[in-house]
Amino acid sequence: MANLKEIRNRISSIGSTMKITSAMKMVSAAKLKKAQDAIVQMRPYSNKLTELLQNLSATLEGDDGGVYTQQREVNKVLIVTITSNRGLCGGFNSSVIKEAARMAKIKYAGKDVSMLTIGKKGNDILSKTFSIYNFESDLFDDLTFENTTPFAEDLMEQFANGNFDQIDLVYNRFKNAATQIVTEEQYLPIIPAEETEDADADYIFEPNKTEIVKGLIPKALKMQLYKAIRDSYASEHGARMTAMHKATDNATELRDDLLLVYNKARQASITNEILEIVGGAEALNN
Repeated sequence: MANLKEIRNRISSIGSTMKITSAMKMVSAAKLKKAQDAIVQMRPYSNKLTELLQNLSATLEGDDGGVYTQQREVNKVLIVTITSNRGLCGGFNSSVIKEAARMAKIKYAGKDVSMLTIGKKGNDILSKTFSIYNFESDLFDDLTFENTTPFAEDLMEQFANGNFDQIDLVYNRFKNAATQIVTEEQYLPIIPAEETEDADADYIFEPNKTEIVKGLIPKALKMQLYKAIRDSYASEHGARMTAMHKATDNATELRDDLLLVYNKARQASITNEILEIVGGAEALNN
């Protein structure tokens, strides 16, 4: 019976785990819907704004494009990693951490590399190996464009002052609930699109192209960072929902296997007891 009690305790423990994973799945599913709607709605605007700036920047000459388009020799690099504050979301965090570490060790080997970590999980790992320029974990509590703007402004200021020659973003881009794509993109300096003969054929500029570009660049950079964080936020809930769904399924399968083992052991125990009773009765008759 001790063996049966042990199996019952394991079945009870797995049942409790199933309740937790199932609840976490439902919470992430509810948050995913809102996060997915937000990123899907803002992507067309953000992508078109970035495309417009790249096309216009390609036609500017000299310093007309402003400090944010200046290509400098890359000696000091800042990698902005966007992870989550909590785990239990599969390989969501580890994929970003691995990509950031690969970039620092291979792509920028011999360079002065620093990290700006958004999210506790990335900071916990990367801070052990790399220099951390800044760390932020409260942003996801109230994720709005206004709250992300100070970080974008700080990045622009650091680049303009020459503290960093290049700034890259590493994050998970949301595709669907089951798929998140690790994305590396250059934040600063802005990469101009390849210049073509009709790059500005469809635009009428007022007052002039240079002033328009200089005014739009800060707004576009703020939007680019906000979109990356929004992408990561939606990806986190998609990854957690998928991970908790798989965990619930695995727990259900394990519970069913243990129930089968328990029933077989209980049946064997009952059979042994019956045999003992029959054997004792025959002994008394003899």
